[in-house]
Amino acid sequence: MVSIKEAYGNKFSKAEHYRIMKTSKRLKGIGEYYFSQKLREIESLNQSGAPIINLGIGSPDLPPHPDVIKTLQEEAAKTNVHAYQSYKGSPVLRKAMAGWYQQWYGVNLDPDTEILPLIGSKEGIMHICMTYLDKGDKVLVPDPGYPTYSSAIKLAGGKAVPYTLLASNQYEPDFDQLKKKAGKIKLMFVNYPQMPTGQLPSVTLMERLVRFAKKHQILIVHDNPYSFILNEQPMSLLSVKGAKEVVIELNSLSKSHNMAGWRVGMLCGSKERIEEVLRFKSNMDSGMFLPVQLAAAKALGLGKEWHDSVNQVYRERREKVFILLDELGCTYNKEQAGMFVWAAIPEKYKDGFALSDEVLYKARVFITPGGIFGEAGLPYIRVSLCSPVEKFEEAIKRILAIKD
Repeated sequence: MVSIKEAYGNKFSKAEHYRIMKTSKRLKGIGEYYFSQKLREIESLNQSGAPIINLGIGSPDLPPHPDVIKTLQEEAAKTNVHAYQSYKGSPVLRKAMAGWYQQWYGVNLDPDTEILPLIGSKEGIMHICMTYLDKGDKVLVPDPGYPTYSSAIKLAGGKAVPYTLLASNQYEPDFDQLKKKAGKIKLMFVNYPQMPTGQLPSVTLMERLVRFAKKHQILIVHDNPYSFILNEQPMSLLSVKGAKEVVIELNSLSKSHNMAGWRVGMLCGSKERIEEVLRFKSNMDSGMFLPVQLAAAKALGLGKEWHDSVNQVYRERREKVFILLDELGCTYNKEQAGMFVWAAIPEKYKDGFALSDEVLYKARVFITPGGIFGEAGLPYIRVSLCSPVEKFEEAIKRILAIKD
């Protein structure tokens, strides 16, 4: 391969060469994911002293059920499972997903037409945006909320319109404010149990969301990966009467079954919505490895004892996090769900970034600043429960040491 200089002599300067290779306009305003950057910094800090205790990222450290791993091993050893798979996923997996929704959410889904397995629900967020958004289309996104919503909207050419969630309103949308924004809105992202705040939904909220969507002809995307973590009553927005007319729901095995790295998620909704998203998705991948699908089906058949055992571990860890937050002078709600604890910072700090940096550089403990989830998250921090009790105890000791 010849170089630019060899092909064109001195016609182009180095700066001009880089202009030729500039990135697309769709990446304007899209930065590297915060945790991707922070993990590099943590890796660098690890080389300069005591290892950083990372209490920031929500990646389950517990393994899946042994029977799930056994199923993967047994199926992967077969000779006839390594071909491309259906774009709609294995019928075995779709049937298991439908049974799971019926058992836990009381929602009846047709496994042939109303479920689309995904390579992780994060993939689904992008697929939905690419399926429905044209340039300039507006989408309501929660603030604080998952940053990927806004990134996917921008990449698809749409415009994210934040709606603020406040502790004083139980982190529910202000519907009076939403009405003022609803005129030109095409999609609305909602997420309950809410991330990062851990707020559980009420039946009344679910019903209001569906009525709002119908009145204003908005498609609601409910992102629902946390409903089994520290929550005795999992809820689906699709359980509301008539919801399939205006709601599609994302779900995942990442948190509920400790399978984050397996990348198994699902999109649930009406036949029409599933077919529309499939038109885009079928051009992006060639299906999921069949043994992974069959192992996921095994996971979805696990009973209440599985979820109880996982939640018992998280409860023990959460008690340690409460102690840690008390030492930092933070305030928090003990009734949060999900695998994080959301906490308001003391007034002496400018924002959660300031507290996070102080704890990182002085105590070598990383805690997520709430500002990465939106402007409304600035006076907060978030602590992940995805570390052993011993890590939390060591983090508490380090924080106490810098206070002395």
